[in-house]
Amino acid sequence: MIRVLLVDDQPLIRSGFRALLDLEDDIEVVGEAADGLEALALVRTHLPDVALVDVRMPVLDGIGTTRRIASDPALAGVHVVILTNYGLDEYVLDALRAGAAGFLVKDVLPEDFLHAVRVAARGDALLAPTLTRRLIHHFLARPPAAVTGGLGPAELTGREREAVVLVARGLSNEEIAERMVISPLTAKTHVNRAMTKLSVRDRAQLVVLAYESGLVTPGGG
Repeated sequence: MIRVLLVDDQPLIRSGFRALLDLEDDIEVVGEAADGLEALALVRTHLPDVALVDVRMPVLDGIGTTRRIASDPALAGVHVVILTNYGLDEYVLDALRAGAAGFLVKDVLPEDFLHAVRVAARGDALLAPTLTRRLIHHFLARPPAAVTGGLGPAELTGREREAVVLVARGLSNEEIAERMVISPLTAKTHVNRAMTKLSVRDRAQLVVLAYESGLVTPGGG
């Protein structure tokens, strides 16, 4: 059973999401919150697998809420998916840097919304396709001087670097395994070891670091 917390200051939005989730046999809504501070209290009480968090809220916004969840070792199993009407680049980057596992616009199709919850619950990174394009365009627009090192041989083995590149290209563990001609379990091990060495919380942050370090470039290798 996937345990979900809904965090949005608009009751109508929360009720709409809840109606979708309540229809699923493998998903349970464990609580609702209207602001970030209320959400933090409920997260600590219920320890949900997924927290769906609005980016703009009173008292404490979604970025601040995500940052507090991600920085608390006791909440390491909580995966935050940021929800917004806007889809602006700064929100994408700030959310991922803060520790969000994914980012969705609120006009997402119901089937894509449910898929997002399940993807986030198993610890995979999630970005809506439109936001992935925005993220890529952001890095394309950056001058070369803005890219710094940080993923050199001293940090990762060759196979781990290869796995990180494939994660940044959006591949699942199964797809990485097929590309690298290894088992899915070995692919997952390479990815997890890379995350541990680079001190990142999840695959979403690993993707950001891969681009920011220059290990991966949009359209390149």
